[in-house]
Amino acid sequence: MTYEIRVTDNARDDLSALDARWRSAVKAAMETHLRHEPAKQSKSRIKRLRGLRQPQYRLRVAEIRVYYDIESNCVNVLGIVPKDRADEWLAQHGENL
Repeated sequence: MTYEIRVTDNARDDLSALDARWRSAVKAAMETHLRHEPAKQSKSRIKRLRGLRQPQYRLRVAEIRVYYDIESNCVNVLGIVPKDRADEWLAQHGENL
């Protein structure tokens, strides 16, 4: 099954704030990992977040974290942040269960 990837305005702003090298790496990783199996968890790439209603998942791209939800056949990218800002971003934008 192929998933549609939707990037929210906030995530688009986050992506544009990255330098070109990171933008390219993040776009490639989203296409590779989120297009076909966004819920396939692994030890190093995709993690299901516990205790949160939103975001549901995190994709790790080196020092960048991509937070997203899955709805039927659509992946909604909510935020794209550097690792050192991830806790701050989750505290501000995460929704607890």
